[in-house]
Amino acid sequence: MKKLAVYFPGIGYHCDKPLLYYSRKVARELGYENDRNVTYSYKAGNIRGNEEKMKEAYEALFLQAEAALAEVAWSDFEDVLFVSKSIGTIIAASYAEKYGLKHVRHILYTPLAQTYLFAPRQGIAFIGTADPWSDTHEIIRLSKRSGIPLSVYEGCNHSLECKDTLKDLENLKDIMQKTVEFCKG
Repeated sequence: MKKLAVYFPGIGYHCDKPLLYYSRKVARELGYENDRNVTYSYKAGNIRGNEEKMKEAYEALFLQAEAALAEVAWSDFEDVLFVSKSIGTIIAASYAEKYGLKHVRHILYTPLAQTYLFAPRQGIAFIGTADPWSDTHEIIRLSKRSGIPLSVYEGCNHSLECKDTLKDLENLKDIMQKTVEFCKG
């Protein structure tokens, strides 16, 4: 079976940060030998809480993702995994919807509420209770409504980290174990 994993980072959370770095290693170990890191940039300053700037950022990043993935022959792959972080969760979900990629499975690290507007079908999600970018209760509600299992990490921020390094490592291990289980399933 030919497998592809595509990584959609956040604006300040690139593919070499822990969640995306280790999920890429895990996916490769599970046979996702083909992978693509989407890279994009947006330099309009702080967009949190500003709906207009958030929309501008999304549109700019989406165009960059489309360009980065223009050459992918989606029908060549039997198993496609979209692994995304923060605003990348919106990009990944909307890309799959726009291009009719119904066989894509999503791993959503710290999804934003707008992600659920694009109804990702098969997926799992992870959020922290101290995430300043997301209303945790809203993400819980949206995940339930969408049928997407959600793991919630007490006191963790938008990077799914807290103020205790050993707890961060324990959480990262739990997140990666759940990522493995999802990838296998």
